[in-house]
Amino acid sequence: MALIHGYAVHAAGAELLPFKYDPGELSPSDVEVRVSHCGVCHSDAHLIDNDWGMSQYPFIPGHEVIGTVAAVGSEAQGVAVGDRVGVGWQANSCGRCEWCRKGEEHLCAQAQPTCVHRHGGYAEAVRVNARFVVKIPAALESESAAPLLCGGITVYSPMRTYGVNPSSKVGVIGIGGLGHLALQFARAFGAEVTAFSSSPAKEEDALAMGAHHFVNARESKAVNGLAGSFDLILSTINADQDWAGYVNTLRPHGALCFVGVPPKPVALPAFPLVSMRRSICGSGIGSPVQIAEMLDVAARHGVKAKVEHFRLSEANQAVKRVRKSQVRYRAVLAVS
Repeated sequence: MALIHGYAVHAAGAELLPFKYDPGELSPSDVEVRVSHCGVCHSDAHLIDNDWGMSQYPFIPGHEVIGTVAAVGSEAQGVAVGDRVGVGWQANSCGRCEWCRKGEEHLCAQAQPTCVHRHGGYAEAVRVNARFVVKIPAALESESAAPLLCGGITVYSPMRTYGVNPSSKVGVIGIGGLGHLALQFARAFGAEVTAFSSSPAKEEDALAMGAHHFVNARESKAVNGLAGSFDLILSTINADQDWAGYVNTLRPHGALCFVGVPPKPVALPAFPLVSMRRSICGSGIGSPVQIAEMLDVAARHGVKAKVEHFRLSEANQAVKRVRKSQVRYRAVLAVS
C-alpha cells in the first residue's frame, strides 16, 4: 500500500511539517479521495492548538476537501473511481442510531470528524466512509467550492431549519469566512438581507455579495433602531456583542442563531424571548444529503467562496493568516 504524503502538526501549536503515513488496507465501506484542493478553516487552527481538547498528534488537518475518487471499497456505494467529490467536517457515523436513521448523521453521538483522531485533507489523499462523500456539481469550480463543505453548510443549514424564503428578513453578523457565504445564500433564498459588521470597509463587499443593507455593528443606535425587524439573525463571529440588543431586533417567532462561538457565556433576559416567542439557537454542519442540496443551490445561484490561493507547501502561511483573520474571505490549498 502506497504511503500518503501531507503536512502534519506534531504538538499543540506547532508548525505543520512534511509527514507520511501508511493508510493500511482500504476498508470495505470507505473510499480514497485524491485531493486537489483543501480549504483552511478556522477550526483547523483550533485543532492544531488543541483548543477543544480533542486533538491527537501527529495529525494532518483539513476538512474542506475536493478531489477525485481514486479507490472504492468493496461495500462502498454511490460513487465511482474518477468522480469529482467533496468531503466536509464529518467522515463517518454509526449508521444505526435514531439520528442516522433520520438522515441527520451529523447529530450522531459517534460521529467521526474528518481530521480528529484521523488524518485529513492537507495531504495528497484522504479516506472516509462513502456515505460522507458528496459529488460536486460540474458548474462549481473546485477552489471556490471547497469552503462550502464546512463554511457553506454551517450557514446554509440554519436557513433551511428556520424556513428562510422570499418573505424573510435575515441579518448576518460578521462578514468574514462564514458571513460572506451567509449573505449569498440568504440572497439566493430571496430574503431581504442586512449585513452587520464592525468594519465599515467591508460595506462594498457586503452589498456586492448579496446584502441589501449594511449596518455598522459598533453603532448601537443603528442596531437598536432595527427593533422588531428580523426573522433570523445569524451570528458568524467569535466575539462578544450586545446580544440583548440583537434579540430586540427580532420579529415575533424570530431566532438568533449562533454559528460562531463567542468567548463568554451568553446571558440574556428571558422576557423579550417569552413575550414575542423569540428563540436562541446554535447550529453546526448538516447531513450529507443537505450538503448535496446546498451544493446544488450554490451551482444554480452562483454562490461561491471568495478565496485566497496557497500551495500545500504554504499551509503554515495560510493557517497563520487565518488565525489573524487576514484572509478575504477563505484560504484554499492547491494540493495537486
